[in-house]
Amino acid sequence: MFFPIKQLDKRLLRDFFEENWGGTTMVTSFGEYDCSELDGFVFLFDGSIKGLVTFIIKREICEIVSLDSIQENKGVGTRLLQAAEREAKKQECKKVTLITTNDNIRALSFYQKRGYQVVEVLPNAVEKARAVKPQIPLVNPDNHIPIRDEFVLVKTL
Repeated sequence: MFFPIKQLDKRLLRDFFEENWGGTTMVTSFGEYDCSELDGFVFLFDGSIKGLVTFIIKREICEIVSLDSIQENKGVGTRLLQAAEREAKKQECKKVTLITTNDNIRALSFYQKRGYQVVEVLPNAVEKARAVKPQIPLVNPDNHIPIRDEFVLVKTL
């Protein structure tokens, strides 16, 4: 079941971010956010979160802060992203932006297939994020790529 994140029990949301992100704080070159306080949508199945998207709207720009799909290749991430994009259009945003890191090859592929374009690379940006959130790993444990740079992606609505 998909629904707005504000309807979700805060404890369940915080636990999800603790388990998947090492806390509710997300740090990028765009800023520092408490994901448990952001707008978004969640996919709940059998009482547990199977996916969620968080975002913040500033004037005519919707920034995706986090997107998680526990059940990959089932359309959950796509549907959550589409829900965020629909909300952005409803709020009269002109574009959607997001940041992902250089090691996240799956995310780079996912977003580009859905119309997002890499518009900027921020070399060594993750070092600054680690100063705020030291639990960000140095290397991706799945593909062994050093986590250093941020990629800024944009989709015009």
